[in-house]
Amino acid sequence: MSQADRDKWDTRYRQGSYQARTHPTELLVEWLPRLPRGRVLDVACGAGRNSVYLAEAGYEVDAIDISSVALDRLRETAQARGVKVSCTETDLESCVLPNQNYDLIVMARYTQPSLVPTLLRLLRAGGHFLCEVHLVTDREVSGPSDPAFRMAPNELLKLAAELQVLFYREAIVEDPDGGQSALAQLVACRVIAGC
Repeated sequence: MSQADRDKWDTRYRQGSYQARTHPTELLVEWLPRLPRGRVLDVACGAGRNSVYLAEAGYEVDAIDISSVALDRLRETAQARGVKVSCTETDLESCVLPNQNYDLIVMARYTQPSLVPTLLRLLRAGGHFLCEVHLVTDREVSGPSDPAFRMAPNELLKLAAELQVLFYREAIVEDPDGGQSALAQLVACRVIAGC
């Protein structure tokens, strides 16, 4: 992304975009009891709705996003709720990701297919990848209008082919704010015995 993209996201967050979106991703809430504990990477975390939720659940959280304004909001929320989240401002289209291995990687409503293989290399054996991306549709739904920011049917599933898929669906999903989103949702793990 360019400086213009960074500025665009900073402006959105500065103007209060996504301020009402404080609830964690429903897929994450549903799957949390079955996910491994430990270190988590929240990719394109925005203002940190999933990061804070995971930190409150006892995870060690690394959160990355392009917007310094969103990350400032995340830091404030984490401090107010008494949890620690490590925040890094980075451009995911040209960044070097953390030199870490993760028990869980979460990517919610951010679409960059070329990033997925890189993320999967950061998973520990038995680590899980929980991903929710906007899906191409001809229905009127929330989310990006540009199809470049949506995945084609089964694209996410193919990108995660090296993992054991535990859950996958493509559907029109009712959002907590009343809108509808066309989503591909995936939970998968790096195979070890008993995954």
